[in-house]
Amino acid sequence: MRKKSLLLIAAMTVPALLAAGGHGEEAGQYLAITGRETDFVPRLFNFLVFAGLLYYLIADPVRNFFKGRREEIASKLEEIERRLREAKEARKAAEQALAESEKKAEEILKEAEKEAELLAQRYREIGERELDALERQFRERMELEERKMQRETIVAILDENIDADDIPLNSHQVVDILEKKVA
Repeated sequence: MRKKSLLLIAAMTVPALLAAGGHGEEAGQYLAITGRETDFVPRLFNFLVFAGLLYYLIADPVRNFFKGRREEIASKLEEIERRLREAKEARKAAEQALAESEKKAEEILKEAEKEAELLAQRYREIGERELDALERQFRERMELEERKMQRETIVAILDENIDADDIPLNSHQVVDILEKKVA
């Protein structure tokens, strides 16, 4: 790098020293020496030498700078694309999880409806059986009460209207009546 710097300084100063001069005497000397009135060609040559040296000294760092910049931009772009892919994958995974959750929720609702229906049917059957048993007990009690009332009524009527003297029964007839009742 030091060598390049020295070459650059020399390239700038040598042409300046060579071209230094005015239009007075030196211009006449220049015309006498070169046979030309202007120093356009030497200045053009000096400019081309300067541009070449400048290119020689600056081209690699500029090229490296832009190459590094391009690689940096490419790496950032790859990072952005990687993050975008990850975000898309995460979104797909979230959508799948959501779909699975919705499906599971529907299944749970269906199962809950079935369970509720089964429980309702079970309690309905239990209630019907209990109702039938209560009705049967009610009918049996009604029949029992009816028979009891009939007996009491018959006994009351018989007690009021019939005396022991009204029905002549002998012991033989009483035994026959009792045998019929027992049988």
